[in-house]
Amino acid sequence: MARPSKCSAEFRSDAIAWWRASDGRRRFRAVAADLNVNPETLRTWVRDAHRSAVASGASQDSEAELARLRGRTRGRPRPSRNGGSSGRSCAGHPPKLSLAA
Repeated sequence: MARPSKCSAEFRSDAIAWWRASDGRRRFRAVAADLNVNPETLRTWVRDAHRSAVASGASQDSEAELARLRGRTRGRPRPSRNGGSSGRSCAGHPPKLSLAA
């Protein structure tokens, strides 16, 4: 059985919100240092919060958005992975041809 946390639920939720507000610009280590907690503890809190949000159905909005976007792209030709028949690469530049001697 895990020991009870030294931090309150309010502190944990604030810490998770603080990390999410960084929007990926800061690492767990930097945010955890600001909050004076172990980086792995913060990582665990964020991971558990994400799992509980997914389990509770909070991702239904994102699933609906994905379905809407998939519907918009249905029927459009998909780009091939090897450059396709257009002769252009992903960057829009013509592919480099190797001249065999």
